[in-house]
This record gives sequence, C-alpha cells and structure tokens, in this order.
Amino acid sequence: MPSSDSDSPASGARDDGPSAAPAVHDTVEQQRRIQREQDGRDAQSPATDKEHPPVQAGAVEQPTQMPAQHLQKSGRESELDLPPRFMAEAYRGSGKLEGRVALITGGDSGIGRAVAVLFAREGADVCIVHLSSRDDAEETRQHVEAEGRRCLVVAGDVQEPSFCEEAVQRCVDTLGGLDVLVNNAAFQQHAHTLGDISDERLELCFRTNVFGYVRMARAALPHLKEGSCIINTGSSTGLRGNAQLLDYSATKGAIHAFTKALAQNLLPRGIRVNAVAPGPVWTPLNPADAPADQVAEFGKHTDMKRPAQPEELSPAYVFLAAPVCSGYITGVVLPVTGSVGAI
Repeated sequence: MPSSDSDSPASGARDDGPSAAPAVHDTVEQQRRIQREQDGRDAQSPATDKEHPPVQAGAVEQPTQMPAQHLQKSGRESELDLPPRFMAEAYRGSGKLEGRVALITGGDSGIGRAVAVLFAREGADVCIVHLSSRDDAEETRQHVEAEGRRCLVVAGDVQEPSFCEEAVQRCVDTLGGLDVLVNNAAFQQHAHTLGDISDERLELCFRTNVFGYVRMARAALPHLKEGSCIINTGSSTGLRGNAQLLDYSATKGAIHAFTKALAQNLLPRGIRVNAVAPGPVWTPLNPADAPADQVAEFGKHTDMKRPAQPEELSPAYVFLAAPVCSGYITGVVLPVTGSVGAI
C-alpha cells in the first residue's frame, strides 16, 4: 500500500538515521564547551552590568548624588542645595541662531534656563515666560545678556488664553519678531492611586501642560514664517508611562501626539514642529514634587545611573531650532533619557 500522509517525508517527518548522530553530538559538545568557557569568565568577573557605577560620557563630569530635599511649589532653582548645571561651558556657539528671536515658557529655571543660555550663545534674542519665580527669571536674564543678546522677561500663567496672546505680542513688539517657540512650562505632582487625582489637579495639569502648549502655539503662529519652528518639551513618561505620574504621563503623551499632528498641519508653510523627551533632569520640578528621600534617589533607575543636568538637554533644543542642523526634520520626538531603548 502507498504510504499514508502521516508517514510521508513530504509531510514533515524526519529520518534521524545514523548519519545525523555525529553532527548532533558535535553541536551539543560545541554548545557545552562555549557554556563552560562563559561560566569560567562569569566566575572570574561576578559583577553584572546592573552594578556599574554612574556613567560619565559627556564633556565634563556631572553630579551623581542628589540631595534629599523637598521644595515648595512652584519650585525655585535658587533654593536647590545642589545648583543645576546649565552653563554648558564646553559648548561653543557658532551663530546657528544668529538674528533670530525665541520665546521660551518655563524659561526661568531648569531646562528652560539652559536652553535660553545656549540660544543666546548661538545668536538669538530670548523672551522668557515664567509663572512666579522672579529671582530665577532675573538670574536667567543676566546670563542671556552676558552672552551679548537681549532678554525680555514676562510673568504670567500659560493656562490663560489672554496671557498667551499677551506674552507673544510683547515678545514681537520688544524683540522685533518671533522665530522659535519653546513650550516648556509644566506642572507635576505624584499620586499613589488614580483616586488621589481630584478634578482640580487633573484640570491644572492638563491646562498647564497641554492647553498651555496649544494656546502658546496658536498665539505664535500668526508671527511664524517659513524656516520658523516650534519645540515642545515632552517626557520619557509620555513614552513609557509612570505608575505615580498618571496625569502628568497622560499630558506628555498628548504633547507628543500634538507635536506630530501640528508638524503635519504646518508642513506646507515650512514651519517645523518637534519635541524633546527628557528622562530625569535635575531641575526644581522634581524636588517640588517627590519627598526628600525619593529625591536623593532621583535618576538612579536610568541605564546611566544618574539624572541629567539641564546643560545635557539644551544642545538638543539648539539642534532642533537651527535650520542649518535640522531643516529636514519635523514631527519627531527626540528622547534624551540616559537609557537605551527609550522608544
């Protein structure tokens, strides 16, 4: 009788005859030899990658241990026991933003301050929008002017549509135009459960982090032209989420989506829209949120085992703002997280 389908070699049955045995035996022995060799290396070097010290891969060595400190909101940079590094002394300007005008919300401290300094070093005049930290804003203004550029300081709340219009108009009237908008202002407050987030907190977070970005962009658009750009500050929490930053993570995810949608909308006008997604950065935002003992551990969960300093983020904003660097880039969310596989 003919062979049944189940017995046919064509149906997938194997013939592991005597000729296959030596090859199988050699492969198994090869695998075991490689295993023994690696076991020997492991015994001599028991440390694992997870136990490596904080990574220093930049131009200067950065702090690795944050102070156990808790700040009152909205958080003043001048009150931090460890002053954030924002000057980027190793960064040399080359006129990438010469003659341009930039408006930066949350520009008084943290990432905003570092961006303001480097924008000025690259030749831009800067308008700083901030909420209430006058001392911080004044110090940022002094640093911008020390770079040889003009600086306008505007205080107010980006939750308010009328203030967004006012801030943009003051920037245009005083500095002569607007070429780069950096949406950077943010509210963050941790919560252990979703039930801890009241409607008041939820609305404050979204009105600041999302509505403020949309309204500032809307106010800026009549003044932007071909070659102008918008840069939004997103977050690694918008890429991966964070169990204790539920509403904040949601706003950052919304910012990433808004960035990509607005980039598509403005592409025909030659206006680029991008975002930077930072990981943990040493600014007043987190000490004004987390308890002191958690602040002392801030950033140690990253692959680099430390938080970034603001001066490690600001060059990314220069890159996205300068047409000579990124004129062919729009709609991207650039992760600067200190970890591998951020997106």
